[in-house]
Amino acid sequence: MRMRNIAVAGLVVMPLLLTACGGGSGGSATSGSSSSGSSSSAKAGGKVGVILPDASTSPRWENNDRPALQKAIVAAGYEAVIQNAGKDVGKFSQLCDSMINQSVNVLLIVNLDSESGAACEKKAKDAGIASIDYDRLTLGGSADYYVSFDNVEVGKLMGDGLVKCLDDAGKTKANIVEINGDPTDNNAALFKQGYDGALKPKVDSGDYKIVADQTGKWDATVAQTTFEQGFTQNNGKVDGVISANDTMAGGIVTVLKNNNLAGKVPVTGQDASDEGLQRVIAGTQCGTVFKDVNLEADAAAKLAIAILKNDGSAAALVNGEVDDTQAKKKVKSVFAKPVWITQENIKAPFDAGYTTVEKVCTADFAAACAKLGLS
Repeated sequence: MRMRNIAVAGLVVMPLLLTACGGGSGGSATSGSSSSGSSSSAKAGGKVGVILPDASTSPRWENNDRPALQKAIVAAGYEAVIQNAGKDVGKFSQLCDSMINQSVNVLLIVNLDSESGAACEKKAKDAGIASIDYDRLTLGGSADYYVSFDNVEVGKLMGDGLVKCLDDAGKTKANIVEINGDPTDNNAALFKQGYDGALKPKVDSGDYKIVADQTGKWDATVAQTTFEQGFTQNNGKVDGVISANDTMAGGIVTVLKNNNLAGKVPVTGQDASDEGLQRVIAGTQCGTVFKDVNLEADAAAKLAIAILKNDGSAAALVNGEVDDTQAKKKVKSVFAKPVWITQENIKAPFDAGYTTVEKVCTADFAAACAKLGLS
């Protein structure tokens, strides 16, 4: 049975308005490499350890989450110790041990899989360290809180978005291919729950047919190969594609380009990555889900700081809960609201400071950007 989110609809997590508790903060070192780390010292007497999962499945981890988390934690006068596991379970475990040995007061993790995530959280609990699941729930874990987006809603946005893209193209009957996320990531199941639910009425009526349903493992190359197999098996008769994120959408669109179908077959995505936004602007990807990481990171940092202060304020931040079906318990949660982005509201990620026109509207996309008012 897949886990289900229970969230307060329409929540928008407000950015942190926190006053530094100490006299100042030290320098930081950041890097885009998957093995990079950063540490910022402060005088508030508390450390927040953060383990990010990788630098390849989505650019958000290093480009957005790292700086947002560090800024929020340090602004409150606490020390941020941020490391990236580089998609290596062994390294994840080493980083967990290292942070516990460094006596972090709160440990915030994005697990690579629930088994290793749960093992890390158990070690933290045994050491008297509070833990927070960030973005991905650790099934069977012992995290005190979970901070994320309503991931079933993220999937629903993709499903509803694909239906609208097909409707706009005049496609009332459609063969659909689903390229799902990595099955080791609990979020992948939640996304699928969302888009399968959105497509269900069309499937039940016989208007849509799911002709392939496979994992792309959050990898562009794997997604490209997997989609190409499904495309070939169906003799090219594919009308729409659910891609569970922008990284995989890149590989899928490559196959469509090779068959002169890019822009003719709508493809979904999520993360509002620069490349995903470029494809939306160019019309080769019908939309992407924008998850404003600043909201998620601010919520996580605010929660970690409330735990450090131990003043009872953490409870006021909780606005939902999730079922850990493995541990058979509910986990107190904080959810932020995702947004479906198409050409119609393409300015939203830029207005939020998530990325910049300079980064996205490179020479190949300058004319298309100008038509959409991006300059």
